[in-house]
Amino acid sequence: MASQYTTRIIGAPNTLEHRVYIEKDGNVVSPFHDIPLFADQNNGILNMIVEVPRWTNAKMEISKEEPFNPIKQDIKKGRLRYVRNCFPHHGYIWNYGAFPQTWEDPSQTHPETKAKGDNDPLDVCEIGEQVGYVGQVKQVKVLGIMALLDEGETDWKVIVIDVRDPLASRMNDIEDVERQLPGLIRATNEWFRIYKIPDGKPENNFAFSGEAKNKKYATEIIHECHEAWRRLISGESPAKTASYDISIRNISVPNSPGYTRKDDPAYTSLPPDSRKPPAPIDPSISKWFYIASAQV
Repeated sequence: MASQYTTRIIGAPNTLEHRVYIEKDGNVVSPFHDIPLFADQNNGILNMIVEVPRWTNAKMEISKEEPFNPIKQDIKKGRLRYVRNCFPHHGYIWNYGAFPQTWEDPSQTHPETKAKGDNDPLDVCEIGEQVGYVGQVKQVKVLGIMALLDEGETDWKVIVIDVRDPLASRMNDIEDVERQLPGLIRATNEWFRIYKIPDGKPENNFAFSGEAKNKKYATEIIHECHEAWRRLISGESPAKTASYDISIRNISVPNSPGYTRKDDPAYTSLPPDSRKPPAPIDPSISKWFYIASAQV
């Protein structure tokens, strides 16, 4: 399944112009709209897109606004955004990414978190042993979910494992994570609570007192967000409002207002691969921050 997807890389990592497009059989596809959520629905296997490989700091994310949604580095105040290292963590502690064909609808308030969606695809933490790469499409199984409340918005974090991981056969629900990888859920809670503190932001909070919910609960949230995406791609939910402007351009959903033929100039004018070696990262990004309130 995964091998049909490749990456078209524009420019050098750690630069403003860097983009990672996803290709299927040599054609650009949207990781937001064209890659199917389910790789094998009957067996509970989903596709995820890796945005941030484990142990890296660059805050890479699917661009909701640009046509065909390449992955690019987030920008804050005109500068490339890097997540700081909060002791004892280094960068991201899992392969971090998103589920395709999902959307956390900002017009919907979740009845249990009492907060609206964060207007992004559903976030995913893949806990297997292999370090991924930006734009990798992994096949994963769902284990559980945590509900981060990030600056007043519901920001779900789905815990998954690559189906090819040596531990995958022993991991079927959230309690298996603690059994096989003791301390990881606790570390994940801490990581999300404190990661913005070095940037002068307050500690984040979790719904459910920081508890990780089980696979059944996670699966319900995934289906809700998949349905929200269906409303977005079909035009039922607006792609453009006063507060956001999402590109729904795609090549696989013919009934969508964003459906684009491969001979459309918007598609044929996508840039060719122009990959370059990574630009240097400011050494200050390597600094470790010691957070006094980091105890769980």
